[in-house]
Amino acid sequence: MEISVLKFGGSSVASATNMSRVLDLVEMEARERRVILVSSAISGCTDALLNAGPDSLLEMEKRHRDIVTRLFTGADRTRVQALVDALFTELRQAPADEQVTYGEILSTTILCEKLKAEGCRTVWLDSRDLVVKDNEKETYRRIRQAVDAADAHVLVAPGFICREESGKVSTLGRGGSDYSAALYAAAVKASSLQIWTDVPGIMTANPRQVSRARSIPRMSYTAAREMASHGAKVLYAPTVAPAMEAGIAIEIRNTFAPEGGKTVISSDVTGERNVGLASQQKGSVVEICLVGSRNVPAVEQALTEAGIGPLRLWEEGGNVLLTVRPAVEGSALKALHRAFFETLPLQQIYLFVAGYGAVGKALVQLVRQASSTVEARTGKTLRIGGLADSRRFSIDLSGAPADPSEEGDFVDRVCAVAPRGSVFVDCTDSKTLYQRYAQLFAAGLNVVSSNRRSFAVPYADYAALHAAARENGAFLRYETTVGSALPILDSIARGANSCDEILSLEAVVSCTLNQILGDYRPGGESLASLVRKARTAGLTEPDPRVDLGGEDALRKLLILAREAGVKLEAGQVKIDPVVPETILEGSLDAFFEKLESYEPSFAAACRQAEQQGFRRRFVASLEKTEEGYRAGIGLKNVPPVHPAYHLSGTENAIIIRSTFHPYPLVIQGPGEGARDAASSILNDILR
Repeated sequence: MEISVLKFGGSSVASATNMSRVLDLVEMEARERRVILVSSAISGCTDALLNAGPDSLLEMEKRHRDIVTRLFTGADRTRVQALVDALFTELRQAPADEQVTYGEILSTTILCEKLKAEGCRTVWLDSRDLVVKDNEKETYRRIRQAVDAADAHVLVAPGFICREESGKVSTLGRGGSDYSAALYAAAVKASSLQIWTDVPGIMTANPRQVSRARSIPRMSYTAAREMASHGAKVLYAPTVAPAMEAGIAIEIRNTFAPEGGKTVISSDVTGERNVGLASQQKGSVVEICLVGSRNVPAVEQALTEAGIGPLRLWEEGGNVLLTVRPAVEGSALKALHRAFFETLPLQQIYLFVAGYGAVGKALVQLVRQASSTVEARTGKTLRIGGLADSRRFSIDLSGAPADPSEEGDFVDRVCAVAPRGSVFVDCTDSKTLYQRYAQLFAAGLNVVSSNRRSFAVPYADYAALHAAARENGAFLRYETTVGSALPILDSIARGANSCDEILSLEAVVSCTLNQILGDYRPGGESLASLVRKARTAGLTEPDPRVDLGGEDALRKLLILAREAGVKLEAGQVKIDPVVPETILEGSLDAFFEKLESYEPSFAAACRQAEQQGFRRRFVASLEKTEEGYRAGIGLKNVPPVHPAYHLSGTENAIIIRSTFHPYPLVIQGPGEGARDAASSILNDILR
């Protein structure tokens, strides 16, 4: 029976959610053939064990126990928790230089036990007894013997760890889990060797340094080894040799977007040129390698145009290498990537607008009004290439589409006709359109969205959207989803990207409730009446309970937290609705009747707040604590010194405290209006 070897990196098994995703992939592969699952330690574990102080060990123990608690129930949870506890006891008693080997043992033990709990015939293989350091022949013999003897369909083995010929437990070096997987694959003549990580294959450059980097679909063993040897972190260089000698193709795939881009490494690749860029620190300089090129003059020209003078530049072994100062590494990589891997930027940008309502129409009008100004200032010509409402669409690449009238799938049609570099604009309120973004990215389009539902999805889906954009060299922008035209998300993301850490965040971002609470006066017009008015004016959701129950504020808080680098899920947010839950239940008519009955209680609370000098605001908050981040949404009495005290109408405000800025950064301004939203969308398109 054929055997596949699937190796998963530390980020792929970093949490219970991620492990569940891994097990889904393994079980899918196991429908066709036997599987050997090789895994790294959970992310951060190896570093913690290398610096194995009491605090780091306690933190690692807590993380593993948390994973077990979430993955297992009942007797299985008790049994696996005991296994993990025993391994940590063993770890603490092990020699100092062997403690680092337990990360992989822990992760694979949990994975193996979960497969067993789900009814899969599974066996755990101890790589310490099978992988002999620097002796591939003996390693292959032991692995074949163990696999042949195992009465199991899925075999789970820790990567990274091995034993020296003397019998001493050892490791294969940082990144060695890839090498472990290659040894297992070569030993059993596997039909497939898959390396699952958090990026869509080997890319033309490190996407953290070059945002327009893209996946390399196919490459030779030689090119992969060169990329890895010169600093590309996706693959451990020694991995290539066993696979190449056995003639096994290596697939580099993304655990978080399994249907997205990937790299297949094999011998079936010829005529490679300009494969990719890799870089690594060497002493006081950075060495950059352009793999698969001998064109030294072109490299020199690209650097000169960027104002960069390399310290040294030479050709070696079919690659161009150069050294630069660390301060200009990023600029040099971007300059070389532009010259060798990117087409010239389009001067004519087509816009395809989904959601031809108030915001969509305002955007189209603004684009047509501002076209000459945009062209004069940026050199770019904007064209409306297509429009769609909830049922129909129209497309006209001359730039003058009629009102939507054609039936069919707008996204499919856009992907078929849109020039690469076009922008798909999501002005809808769709719950599912975000699931088509990956298709748009793969077709060469960028996405700008004002649809906050798309980014308040489970965090794994949110991360997959960003991964799909990166792997296709596309941009994904959605500033308008929180605060309309206010530069809130960009401000937060810039801080997070520069290693600033959010200490607390208060967001008054429900335009509906800002208006209603600002207009409400005890003894005056009732809350129910103000809600009815806001609904008639189109200020609320069609069902205003979405606003009063905090659902709209929740979506915005999730987006804010994630831009700050906090992996917040909806279930982690405590929501106190504006009115009791019982009022929100039942039909809409019943809701308004109960809301009128609740008026005396609501008025009393507002009157008490006024007497104490407060104003009531509906606040979404995020606060860092010793246990992590705490998030909540609810009514809050704010004093005159609070920035939200003086808000009026549909104004929004966000108050941010961070490690770099312990005094609050306040962003405040209009939070409602189709024209404001359209202006923000246009900024996202052009920046």
